Amino acid sequence: MKRTHLPLNGLRVFDAAARHLSFTRAADELAVTPAAVGQQIRALEDMLGVVLFRRTPRGLELTPEAEAGLPALRNAFLELEESVRAMQAGQSSQHLAIAAPRDFTAKWLNARLAGHARSEAGLQFLLVASDDPLDFTEANLDLAIRLADGPGEHEGVKLGEARFVTVEAPDGKGADAPIAWAGCPQEDGAAIMRVADAGLAIDAAASGFGRACVPELLARGDIDAGRVVQVGEAREGLGYWLIAPLPQWRQKKVKALVGALTEG
Repeated sequence: MKRTHLPLNGLRVFDAAARHLSFTRAADELAVTPAAVGQQIRALEDMLGVVLFRRTPRGLELTPEAEAGLPALRNAFLELEESVRAMQAGQSSQHLAIAAPRDFTAKWLNARLAGHARSEAGLQFLLVASDDPLDFTEANLDLAIRLADGPGEHEGVKLGEARFVTVEAPDGKGADAPIAWAGCPQEDGAAIMRVADAGLAIDAAASGFGRACVPELLARGDIDAGRVVQVGEAREGLGYWLIAPLPQWRQKKVKALVGALTEG
């Protein structure tokens, strides 16, 4: 018989009825009616082509065919229980693999991961620096963070507001010179400096090279610390999203981390 055709529910009912030698007590264990147990047993007998129980004045008795199959069936159920426990142990492991842009990790993520680790003993993180979409299965990732306009094909939640701000050094040095990076490029020849990411653009602005247009979420720590000041009003832009395919998103450890990163 093919695995896809195995009558697992009927076998589970048979196991319970065989242990109790009573459809009524089996029904109580399985939270169904005795009639439902009887229907499952009859359907299983029809499929297997054997009689499993005999009714006698003393109650139910197993047939020789049923007794012959029970030991292997119960061993199989024990193996299934072990398999489920192994899968649950893997899902509840304390290892989290996260892909995120390097500047986002440095400016925002690291401090919050440290706080989450202090509240959840035994956590271990693997951080992958990446701005590009990755194959979650191939890279063995639990979660990714992307600067985007939404979660795309995955489950996701936005971190903070999707806003950009312009920042410069507190003393206004180099205020007329734009700093360019891939997420907010300037006109050809206009930028005094071109850098790889928003984190480097913020640091360049703090050093007095000029003004940088960057995600507010990344700049907020430097603004609050007085390293840079905001110039003008914030404007709408791309946002940082926590994303993962549905199977990873359902993991207990991922839910806990998403909750920690989005609270407050």
